[in-house]
Amino acid sequence: MKKTYLLLLLLVGVLGVGLAQSDAKRKLLPSDVYRLQTLGDPQPSPEGSWVAYTLSTVDSTKDKRNTDVWMVSWDGTQSVQLTNSSDGEGTPRWSPDGKYLAFLSSRQGAKSSQVWLLDRRGGDAVKLTDIKQGVNEYAWSPDGKKLVLVLEDAETDEVKEGESAKPIEINRYQFKRDVEGYITTSQRYTHLYLLDVDSKKLDTLTKGNFNEHSPAWSPDGRYLAFVSNHTADPDRNENSDIFVMEAHAGAAVRQLTTWNGSDHSPQWSPDGSRIAYLRATSDADWMMYDQDVLALVPKDGGEPRLLSATLDRPVSNPRWARDGKSIGVLVTDDRQRYVAAFNILTGAMSKVMGGDRSFSTLQAHRSGHWVVTLSAPQLPGELYVIENGVLRRLTKIQDTFLAPLQLAEVEGFVSKSKDGTDVGNLLFWPPGVPRGQKVPVVWYIHGGPVAQDEYGFDFTRQMLAAKGVAVVAINYRGSNGRGLAFCKSIYGDWGNKEVQDILGSADHLVANGIADPAKLGIGGWSYGGILTDYTTAMDARFKAAFSGAGSALQLTMYGTDQYVLQYDTEIGAPWKNLDKWLKLSYAFLNIEKIKAPTLYMVGQKDFNVPAAGSEQMYQALRAQGVPTELVIYPGQFHGISVPSYQVDRYRRVGEWFAKYLNVVQARK
Repeated sequence: MKKTYLLLLLLVGVLGVGLAQSDAKRKLLPSDVYRLQTLGDPQPSPEGSWVAYTLSTVDSTKDKRNTDVWMVSWDGTQSVQLTNSSDGEGTPRWSPDGKYLAFLSSRQGAKSSQVWLLDRRGGDAVKLTDIKQGVNEYAWSPDGKKLVLVLEDAETDEVKEGESAKPIEINRYQFKRDVEGYITTSQRYTHLYLLDVDSKKLDTLTKGNFNEHSPAWSPDGRYLAFVSNHTADPDRNENSDIFVMEAHAGAAVRQLTTWNGSDHSPQWSPDGSRIAYLRATSDADWMMYDQDVLALVPKDGGEPRLLSATLDRPVSNPRWARDGKSIGVLVTDDRQRYVAAFNILTGAMSKVMGGDRSFSTLQAHRSGHWVVTLSAPQLPGELYVIENGVLRRLTKIQDTFLAPLQLAEVEGFVSKSKDGTDVGNLLFWPPGVPRGQKVPVVWYIHGGPVAQDEYGFDFTRQMLAAKGVAVVAINYRGSNGRGLAFCKSIYGDWGNKEVQDILGSADHLVANGIADPAKLGIGGWSYGGILTDYTTAMDARFKAAFSGAGSALQLTMYGTDQYVLQYDTEIGAPWKNLDKWLKLSYAFLNIEKIKAPTLYMVGQKDFNVPAAGSEQMYQALRAQGVPTELVIYPGQFHGISVPSYQVDRYRRVGEWFAKYLNVVQARK
């Protein structure tokens, strides 16, 4: 343990954050949600002297997060706030000549997001667009004279003031989605439009009953690449392809890719001859359990080259190096996410920067270096530059947040499941608790299931560890970062191998004298909540549980959540495969086996995993006389976004485990 701690000191020292924890430091509190800032979307300026980014902060008075646009100088010595309004601004994009910085905002009481322009020479931002339905996405043309916009179709049947809302008419196969709500008969589609910056003339580029998005200009400004699904019935599949068209009204649209799965994230090569993009490894039948590979295709079409196919790890965030000889990506790999580059001629991959940390964004700088967002176990995200294999920190946003805190130490370990599978875990050791003693342990299970827990800052697990319990993050089978076979292994067989992995992790910590076997807890959100119910129904060792936005009577989810396509391919219709649906409903149908006091939580408007899933389990446990509570957050979707509700959730979950695991918090 001493060696691990020294390694952590060395790592975080390199990142510019000290780990010295004095007696004056305090533990993390739920209210620290109000202090935590989140930065993202870094955009180097064309001349390279600045990097624009977004910074999200909490307005506790209005009980909401607000996002502003900032920029930091390339040498990291100056930070400038560019916008400061309560309306929020995002998606900053430099004009190609560097004179303007555009952003999206619904300022001045607007009901939808518009494009605004900031003149770098000074003055207030000026509204460039005034489009009733708002702007979803935009991108500058290489000459800076035009913008391609992604807009929804205009409403044709609006409800006038004083009128009652019209009935919701539905005849779509896929008819509901979290946040978006019901997908109605008159659902508006998104299309590409061309805006002349000077004249404000707006031309329609694409039409039809399709949704287009992710537009990208060719370097010469002649072509646009974009993503869409032009199959006969897009509601019946998760396909998407790359399309190309000339950038003018009336131009023909040409389909560039034909894979029966997801093709997305097009990026033109600097010479305009090729397009890099991400392609799903498997076809549409495996859409949930998949990983993207880096692909390269000529702009005029042809057989794509799959550059990362043999890597067997998901890649993301493709960005061309400035010299056009390689493509940078982020690679998800067993609790890490590192930066790599693929040589476009040989296909060889080189690791640019790795380690026990997590990189979440990637941008190429004109100098040939990379701008990244980096997070570590005791460091929320900051902007860094990778120069010649060395990290250089740009922002120091998190210093104020970290200054008073004593955080959990984080280390990795590998457990073995009963069938011999090795599983990666992260252990958060409670701050102030001496090593060498058995402690209460809570397994906090990630959702997805196709996701992974990483060596990055994790507020939820740090918050639980501050209550005096060790917390485990486990990448059970079904997670990504361990290869396609590992991810696909739970296909149509939920709550089996994943539970074996969780129990194997518990066995490991008990056998090694770390976990107090009488004080084990488990919890999670979404699929993590689902696995919580499966696990407590199969093993009585857990003495307290928290299930957020989950479900257990899976039969009732058909038609009430947004996963009908997954059900069709993975499980089949309930009236044809009832036995399978009942097997997957094991936790609810064996409710009498659950003895762990369980706290249920859910957003009232959740269409991802509807509130009924939590309500059913609460009702069933209440009928069995097991201690249980149900908390429903008004107006919230699958993700709880209101800051005061986030604080409330952390407080309730922490107190629940402290109570039922009989936790005595360390005084230090």
